[in-house]
Amino acid sequence: DDIKNLKSETELNEKKQSEEISKIHNDNLILKQQLVYHSNHQLLQSKCNISSTFNFDLFRSSSKLFNTFTGHTDTVWSIDYSIFDNSLLICSGSEDKTVRVWDADNNKQIQSFNWHSNSVLCVKFSPYHYHNRRQNVICSSSADKTIRFWDFKHNRQLQLLDEHTYAICGIKFSPFNSGRYLCSGSGDCTIRLWDVETYKLLNIFNGHTSTVTCIDISPLQSNNKSYSNKNDNTGVIGGNGYTICSGSYDKIIRVWDIETTKQLNVFKGHDNWIYSVKYGSNELKNIGCANTILSGSRDKSVRLWDIRSGQQIQVFNGHSSWVCCVEYSPFIVNNIEFGGNSNVICSGSRDNTIRFWDIRSNKNELNIIKGDEKDDGISCLTFVSLKKKVNNNAQVLNDDCVVNLCHGSVKGPIHVRELAHVNEDLF
Repeated sequence: DDIKNLKSETELNEKKQSEEISKIHNDNLILKQQLVYHSNHQLLQSKCNISSTFNFDLFRSSSKLFNTFTGHTDTVWSIDYSIFDNSLLICSGSEDKTVRVWDADNNKQIQSFNWHSNSVLCVKFSPYHYHNRRQNVICSSSADKTIRFWDFKHNRQLQLLDEHTYAICGIKFSPFNSGRYLCSGSGDCTIRLWDVETYKLLNIFNGHTSTVTCIDISPLQSNNKSYSNKNDNTGVIGGNGYTICSGSYDKIIRVWDIETTKQLNVFKGHDNWIYSVKYGSNELKNIGCANTILSGSRDKSVRLWDIRSGQQIQVFNGHSSWVCCVEYSPFIVNNIEFGGNSNVICSGSRDNTIRFWDIRSNKNELNIIKGDEKDDGISCLTFVSLKKKVNNNAQVLNDDCVVNLCHGSVKGPIHVRELAHVNEDLF
């Protein structure tokens, strides 16, 4: 009996040891995959996002329409892009209630989903699922009052969040903790913060008196003492020093502490609904946009705000209809008045134009791109700056960086414009 017991214990220990070795092997494999992803992701994007290398003169001399994606039958409210298996994918959400995925390298639609029962108002690729679970996931918000996480590679829903009581206009993943946290803004006048790992609601931000149309999460602002908690270096969710900004139908931009939900600042100046808000980067090579917020409104204006002083810096007038979207571009321009370079900002409007502005001058726009006459207006836009492949199937990248502008339209087409080629020797 003793021998049998000893043999049984030995077999059990060997089994446990084998399981532990297998677990270590799997953990190492996952870690290796994540390291490969981060390496590829950095190679594809980081060097091409240095804005000081992209002189605006390159844009003016080489801008051209590169591709058009057709399939949506109504307004495209939102677009996003990401890298999967070394390929550039674009996702889009539309008034036609669909979410679509496009292969930008091969110029084709690869999937279309009818997840929502009403307009899809915002779409984002989930960085958290890719970084931590190796899943290809899109997060979308809708007028049907839901946020959905969908594994689009295997066509299955992972989670539905339905605690908002009205349309959800905007979503944004946190720039910290690999995108573990998600903010959402809604027609119920609230902003909500979610833990993507557990899909639990963490906080509700109250203060707006009408629909929250747009939100953004800041780059780290720990250098701003009023926005940082001295008693905690990281905060409960690792977000100390980060803030949320939100725009609303109440014509007000509000800034919130992401950890405490405390309202930190209020910006008033727009005289109609605010459709878009964006934080400027705090990178040293950005000239003029650090500690700023950019906004676009139904009042046809683009405005720039100083976070530290709480004051409006500039107003950019020129659009003849409401401004649907604003972005900080990766371009700079020589500003003779200031004796140096300035960042270039960008705005898209229902007047069917995309306009570029010197961030430190409220004079006339630097350049105008006119949309196709059939588009009936610009509804959303994003810049895509990546290293260019040798060919569609190659895994090796050459030395050229390409700056593209992807924009959606009121009638449905999505256009990709190649704005500039920059050789890596310029870095």
